[in-house]
Amino acid sequence: MKGLWTPAWIARHVVALVLVAGFLALGWWQYSRATGGNTLSWGYTFEWPVFAGFVVFLWIREVQIERRAGKAVDEPPADQPETPEQVPGAPVTVGRPVRIAPRTTAPADDDPELAAYNDYLAWLGAHPGAGPGDYPGRTSTAGRE
Repeated sequence: MKGLWTPAWIARHVVALVLVAGFLALGWWQYSRATGGNTLSWGYTFEWPVFAGFVVFLWIREVQIERRAGKAVDEPPADQPETPEQVPGAPVTVGRPVRIAPRTTAPADDDPELAAYNDYLAWLGAHPGAGPGDYPGRTSTAGRE
């Protein structure tokens, strides 16, 4: 519980209390408007308390997470070793990411179809207004029979 009384947590507690009080006050204000004849305010009358409940839910969840984190740091389990080096076959962890250079594959220069296609693309890049039928190179009729 000591970790919940740091300056950052005190600020969180105050913000949560201010938000809940503000949302409930806005709900009461909308209720007074709704009973005065504003029918649209009936929806807001129930909406603002839902917002207040959501703040309470988040606050409780954050407190539980902080308490679990504090308990895990204070009391390591006795049945598991503290460092990964004590476990045979465990991966070694370091404080920085491991970067592996990607393998590059050399293009196959001996593929005539790939070379012809690259020539075609280079020609189209050099002649932006040309269409595929304007290409002066050889054309394949393999699939047109």
